[in-house]
Amino acid sequence: MRNSLLLTQGLLLSLLLLSCASVKPGPDVLNSAERAIQAAERAGAEELAPVELRFAREKLESARRGLEQKQYEVALYLIEESEINSELAIEQSRAAQSRRKVNELRRANEILREELEATYGESFP
Repeated sequence: MRNSLLLTQGLLLSLLLLSCASVKPGPDVLNSAERAIQAAERAGAEELAPVELRFAREKLESARRGLEQKQYEVALYLIEESEINSELAIEQSRAAQSRRKVNELRRANEILREELEATYGESFP
């Protein structure tokens, strides 16, 4: 809940800042979005959150086109969206990895229980 509130506040702040941005952004404006995508890739998003990663890449590419067409406000907005999609991909990847770990541990517990029941009988608690 708190993350969504912070995200909403961040988007509103970004929109406010974008409404004032009519000057061409610096050449490194895309760097943060590119780094966010790379972080998502390292987190396993290619496999675990491919849709969000694709959205991040598409929005970054659209931002590049916006910069080329001198649509700076739109480009900055798309860069922010790309970063958000990358963050979402990272979190979804982490959640998927946690689910995998839980499932592995659950299966290991089942195997252990089966072994204990085979050794000590079904009356084993």
